[in-house]
Amino acid sequence: MQGKESRHDGAVISARALGLTFQTGDGAVQALRDVTLDIHKGDFVSFIGPSGCGKTTFLRVMADLETPTDGEILVNGVAPQEARRARAYGYVFQAAGLYPWRTIGGNVRLPLEIMGYSRAEQVERVRRVLDLVELAGFEKKFPWQLSGGMQQRASIARALAFDADILLMDEPFGALDEIVRDHLNEQLLDLWKRTEKTIAFVTHSIPEAVYLSTRIVVMSPRPGRITDVIDSPLPRDRPLDIRDTPEFLAVAHRVREGLRAGSDQ
Repeated sequence: MQGKESRHDGAVISARALGLTFQTGDGAVQALRDVTLDIHKGDFVSFIGPSGCGKTTFLRVMADLETPTDGEILVNGVAPQEARRARAYGYVFQAAGLYPWRTIGGNVRLPLEIMGYSRAEQVERVRRVLDLVELAGFEKKFPWQLSGGMQQRASIARALAFDADILLMDEPFGALDEIVRDHLNEQLLDLWKRTEKTIAFVTHSIPEAVYLSTRIVVMSPRPGRITDVIDSPLPRDRPLDIRDTPEFLAVAHRVREGLRAGSDQ
């Protein structure tokens, strides 16, 4: 975990002693405790930990969907609500969440309509992002006409449509089969290299976290704490068969050990 630094250290996302406690009918539930982390421009950071460890809660705090009860978090140097108003990030949920009555193009165009982009700008942005996620030619299809993997790619395109520098992804491939997931992992890495976005990615999969990330954040069971931050030694160009290399397996082993250690605390 990184030490205390200036609030102006240049991090895209910066959390200091972050905590979040929910008040429920059964009493207080501490979801996050003393989380300190910096994510820098161009990082691909994966969050991994057991169910209920606060991974998604932390992502939702970044997106101003939850409000911390302790500590501080800055996104692009400002509070999350200011970053949200400035449209600093796109958010990809676990389910694609496409409106069935709108075409794929219409779903991708929706945030642009809400933001008041001109019709010509909408058309150009939709064309560009559908091409980025390899869905060119599917603009007039409806969600039910696409596979689950294609629907999730359309969801990613929607999050990219207004060209935010930060992409927050909450286990977007968790419901897909392994073959489709592998393919989308490859596509996401390629998209990341081409767009140079900063990506925060929640996953339950050790191989997925190691394959995708420049850094892996290992979290403990509730209350969610960071037990390890692993800088990946892998090159940015990563064919799928890199998963069979000693370097990959060594990182995966460290993640597994971090998860085990966190569970024992």
